[in-house]
Amino acid sequence: MRSGDSLPPGDLPRQFASRDGMEATLRQLFPQAPGGLSPIQGGRRAAEAALAAIDPAAYGRSRNHLDGAVTRLSPHIRHGVLSLVEVREAVFAWLARSGQPPVAAQKLINELGWRDYWQRLWRQLGDGIWRDQEPLKTGHPPERYAAALPDDLLEARTGLACMDGFASELIHTGWLHNHARMWLAAYVVHWRLIQWQAGARWFLQHLLDGDPASNNLSWQWVASSFSSKPYMFNRENLERFSSGRYCSACAAASEGTCPFEASYEQLQAHLFPGASPC
Repeated sequence: MRSGDSLPPGDLPRQFASRDGMEATLRQLFPQAPGGLSPIQGGRRAAEAALAAIDPAAYGRSRNHLDGAVTRLSPHIRHGVLSLVEVREAVFAWLARSGQPPVAAQKLINELGWRDYWQRLWRQLGDGIWRDQEPLKTGHPPERYAAALPDDLLEARTGLACMDGFASELIHTGWLHNHARMWLAAYVVHWRLIQWQAGARWFLQHLLDGDPASNNLSWQWVASSFSSKPYMFNRENLERFSSGRYCSACAAASEGTCPFEASYEQLQAHLFPGASPC
């Protein structure tokens, strides 16, 4: 294998004797990058295996749970290994084989539609997806939000087991369940008062399925610059959909200092005291 110094400008090595060799080379080329190689395997063979394993009905029932039957197709779609049409046709073939009614696959088909919508909107807006599409509905002026993520978030040491778990998974695997992305984004923007753009850049730095269209516009939906109200959650919601895996081991939860331990009405009053009623 050629050394990095012998490569044409802007090029990277493409052949390695082993996965360990690839990781060593990447660490040498990018010494400042946190985390290691993602356990997610790329390539057409892995994509076809993931596509063959989809269960649209189970997806529809359990997709909001961290241990639900999500497809994990997004990295393959993001990098063009699978197309949305190909996934749609696989869903239709599953319906034909299973004998299930079309409604059984509705949620998964809807998600494919959302992904197509984000791409079309990006084509229309261009770099405008980095700007607020609407004024925030949080009651806070734009200057109240910090422009950069603090080190405790970047290093997964906020002291909150859930947020640190999400940040660590993001950094070390390049993937997060969509519900975890929403919780983490809401924490960044609404609890920590950080500009959504800082969080969006952070996600794009690590996510194997990250593209500016779905990433940025989803962050704007959470922030309320592309939705009618800010997205928030409470401990009960997080515990329910994470099966309590974080709260049971969180010092903040056991000590009564969890910032999410409140009703939605209490959180609304605390986080958005100057917001107009929806």
